[in-house]
Amino acid sequence: MLPSALPEILIGCRTGLVLALITMITSEMIARQSGAGNILFNALDMGQYDTVFAMIIIVGAMGIGLDAAFEQFKALDADLAILAFVTLIVPERILYAPRYKSICFHPSLLPRHRGASGINWAIIAGDAETGVTWFWPDKGIDTGPILIQKRVPIADTDTVGSIYFNTLFPMGIDAMVEAVDLIKAGDAPAIVQDESRATYEPPCRDEHAKIDFAKPAREVFNLIRGCDPQPGAFANVGEEHVRLYEAGYSASKPDAAPGTIVTIDADGMKIALAAATLTIKRARIDPNPKKVAPGELAAAGEIGVGAKLT
Repeated sequence: MLPSALPEILIGCRTGLVLALITMITSEMIARQSGAGNILFNALDMGQYDTVFAMIIIVGAMGIGLDAAFEQFKALDADLAILAFVTLIVPERILYAPRYKSICFHPSLLPRHRGASGINWAIIAGDAETGVTWFWPDKGIDTGPILIQKRVPIADTDTVGSIYFNTLFPMGIDAMVEAVDLIKAGDAPAIVQDESRATYEPPCRDEHAKIDFAKPAREVFNLIRGCDPQPGAFANVGEEHVRLYEAGYSASKPDAAPGTIVTIDADGMKIALAAATLTIKRARIDPNPKKVAPGELAAAGEIGVGAKLT
């Protein structure tokens, strides 16, 4: 069911096709009149809308229940609902209310990496590629038939933040426009997902982000990139958590035990791994939210060469 949230409904009439865009927004986004919904709406507009409407359905905390929200949504008489950046479980009656039902965005190559953190887990798992999927949602979590997919390689330089903002977000926008055009033309596929290839992972949180330097070097490197920027992979330095960002990898093996800080200089902090070296360009000590060059932490006496991260 829809929890207390502010789903944004943006409706556009694009040469006879009425679209309802559903995305999660916050009160801060409303205050500054920004958010993913507006970007998506502008991408779909492209001068082709005959009429533009905007409507916000406020559920739960603002006193509008599910029945009232459903009636308002149904009254839009939409041809298609587009679920973009939605991590809520949307009731089936809303999914199936539009004439052509609903399509949903997911930032992975379904059926692999179902769940709320598909980008994180693709990098953590060491996948060679990822991508975006637009699919026809059903009552399951990311289980509906696939409409369209786009693929992209995962580079060693990619983090969750970089691959999302630089690649997956714009790719998802382009794929959304293509998907809507396929639906309008009556050519949209609905490819049943292969359950033998399906994986599901939980939201990537601190419980998954603890670094074990005894693991193979690539696994450590992938974990750090797959938790960058959130939740931030961490290790212990003394009694404190140090979170590591902007990781680099070298196959050169330092003469130190895994987890040992080898050097700290203008290029970052080098940490010994099992048969490899990790370079970290930004770090922070909990609970301070500010990421800084490791040299700043060293100057403050919070880390130092020879220290062992555990």
